[in-house]
Amino acid sequence: MELKQVEQAKQLFTTGENFYAHHLLGAHQTEDGYVFRVFAPNAKQVWLVGTFNDWDHTLSMTKDHESGIWEIHTNLPKEGDLYKFKLEQQNGRQVYKIDPFAIRFEPRPNNAAILYTVATHKWRDGLYRGRNKRSQTLKRPMNIYEVHAGSWRYHWDGTPFTFKELADELVPYVKEMGYTHIELMPVMEHPLDRSWGYQLTGYFALAENYGTPEEFQAFVDLCHQENIGVLLDWVPGHFCVNDDALAYYDGTPTFEYQDENRAQNIRWGSLNFDLSKPQVQSFLISNALFWIEFFHIDGLRVDAVSSMIYLDYDDKGWEPNHLGTNQNLDGVYFLQKLNAVVKLAHPEVLMIAEESSSETKITGRVEDHALGFDYKWDLGWMNDTLAFYEMDPIYRQYHLNKLTFSFMYMANEQYILPLSHDEVVHGKKSLLHKMWGDRYKQFSQLRNLYTYLLTHPGKKLSFMGNEWGQFLEWKYNEGLEWKDLADDMNKKMQAFTIKMNALYKEEQALWELETSPQESIEFIDADNTKDVVLSFIRKGKRKKDFLIVVLNFTPQEQQDFRIKVPYKGTYEELVNTELAEFGGTWTTGQAPFTSVSEAGEHFIDMIVPALGALIIKPTAITITRKK
Repeated sequence: MELKQVEQAKQLFTTGENFYAHHLLGAHQTEDGYVFRVFAPNAKQVWLVGTFNDWDHTLSMTKDHESGIWEIHTNLPKEGDLYKFKLEQQNGRQVYKIDPFAIRFEPRPNNAAILYTVATHKWRDGLYRGRNKRSQTLKRPMNIYEVHAGSWRYHWDGTPFTFKELADELVPYVKEMGYTHIELMPVMEHPLDRSWGYQLTGYFALAENYGTPEEFQAFVDLCHQENIGVLLDWVPGHFCVNDDALAYYDGTPTFEYQDENRAQNIRWGSLNFDLSKPQVQSFLISNALFWIEFFHIDGLRVDAVSSMIYLDYDDKGWEPNHLGTNQNLDGVYFLQKLNAVVKLAHPEVLMIAEESSSETKITGRVEDHALGFDYKWDLGWMNDTLAFYEMDPIYRQYHLNKLTFSFMYMANEQYILPLSHDEVVHGKKSLLHKMWGDRYKQFSQLRNLYTYLLTHPGKKLSFMGNEWGQFLEWKYNEGLEWKDLADDMNKKMQAFTIKMNALYKEEQALWELETSPQESIEFIDADNTKDVVLSFIRKGKRKKDFLIVVLNFTPQEQQDFRIKVPYKGTYEELVNTELAEFGGTWTTGQAPFTSVSEAGEHFIDMIVPALGALIIKPTAITITRKK
C-alpha cells in the first residue's frame, strides 16, 4: 500500500467502512521487510516482540492518534518467525497479545502468530462457481451434511484429520452419500476444543490442528469440482475471554461493549462484540469477506443471531433501548449492513441465520426491513419434530399438531430444517437413541423421520452420524463410531439415506416451488388423529409432477388405507421405508395403485407399514381441464 492508500484505509476503518481491513492491519511483507499494524487506541505503548528479537520490547511501534492504529516497519523478522504485540495498558500493566489479523498461529497450547505467506492457489472450481452465479439457489435442492472437522475421523493417537486428509476421505464420502453441501462448524483458531470452535481467538486463521491455509483452499476446491458446496459456521456475536486474545485488548473495551453488563455473555462465558463500534464493524465484515473470497466459501451460517438482536437474550439483567423495546438496534443494524455488503459483492453467497425467535423478520431484503439473510434455521420445527418422535406412540394422537404446526408458518421465512449437532450431545441422546421402542422400531422411526425431513418444504441439514443411525451421542474429542457400519441395520440405514438423498435431488416436486411453499404442498389429511397418519402432496410446476407422502406414526400397520388423489389413473410406490433392503421386513413393495372414483373424486387404497412411510408417484393419470 502507498502512503495515501494507507491513510484512506485507516480513515475507512474508523468509520466502519473498511471491508478489507486485513489488507491494512496485521503483518504484511514489503520490499525490504515487514510492516505491522494493530488497533489499540488506548494503549500507552505497543512493542513488536518475537523470535527475531528474543521477545524483548526494543521494537517500539508508533501510534497514529486519529485512527488508534500502531505501526512499525522493520527488516528483522523473517518468514516463519513467531511474533506477538506487547502492550502497556493505561494502568501500567504490560500484557502480550495476539495479532487479531494473523492468518496462522503456532500449535496449541502456545499462541504466537506465525509470519506466513500463503502460497498462491491455482483454483480449478471456475465451472462450479460460474454455474452457482447463474442459477437461483432458492430454486435448487439443498441437502447439507453438517460436520465437525475435528471429530469426523480421528487418528489412533487421538489427533484429528487435517483438511488434506479430509479432502481424501470426507469429500468422496459426501459425494457418495449424495449431499449437496458440507457445513463446517467453526474452523477458525480457538484455544479449547470443548467450545467446538464457537469461542474464537484468531478470526482470520485456520485452526492449526486442521492443517495449513493452502490445504483448506485445496479442500474447498475439490468440493467444488465434485459439485459440493461448502458452508462455514461463523461467530460474529461473541468471542473468547482469554487475556492474550481480543478481550480488553488495550486494557479498555476495544472489541466489547463499554457497559460491562452488555459486554459479558453469561450464558456462554464469553464477551459480546460491541456491534455499534465502527472499528468492530470493519473487523467483522472484513473477516466475512476474507473467508468468502480467500477460501471460496459458498455461504456463512451466522451463529447465535438471537443473542445479537435481543437485549434480553442472556441470563442477566437488561435495559430496554430508547424505544422501550428489547431489540438490540446495534445488532440489527450490523447484520443488515453485513448482509448488504456481502450481497453487493457476492450475490450468490448464502447468508444463513441460526435464530430461534419469531419477532424479527430474518430472511428477505433489507429494504423491506428484514435482516437480509437468505435462510433461517427453523429451530421450532426441529424442537417440535424431535419431541414428537421421542414420544411413546400411544400419546402421539394427542400431539399430531407438533408435526403440523410448522406448516402454519412455513411461508413466513425461507427455512432450513436442521437436525443439528446441538440435538445429539449433552445428554440429549443421538437421533436413533431418541426413538421409542426396541432397536428395530428405532430404525423404522429414524427412516420415517428422514422421509419427513426430505419431504417437508424447506432446505435440509443433518449432522454427521445421523445418516447411519449412530447410537452413541456425538463426542467432540472422538471420531464417529464408524465401526457401527459392520452392523447390518446401520449399513442398511446408510443405504436408505443414499437412496433418499438421490431421490430428493431427482424429484423437482420436493424443491422446485419452495419460494412459494404454500403452492408446493397440498394436504390430503393433516388431522388424522385416529390413525395418526399424516398425508400430503408435494407439487412441482407441471401438474403431472407431484409426489404423495404418507407417514404412519404408530406401530400398527394400516390395512386398506384410502387416500384421496388429485387425478384418475395409476400410481406407483416410489419409496417404502419398510423394505428389507433398508432394514424393514417387506421383501417386495406394493403393486401399482389404480384409482377408484366416487362422487367425482378419486382415491387409491394401500397398506401403510407400521412406523413406516410411503412416497407415491403418478405413472399414468388423466388431467381434465376445468371448463
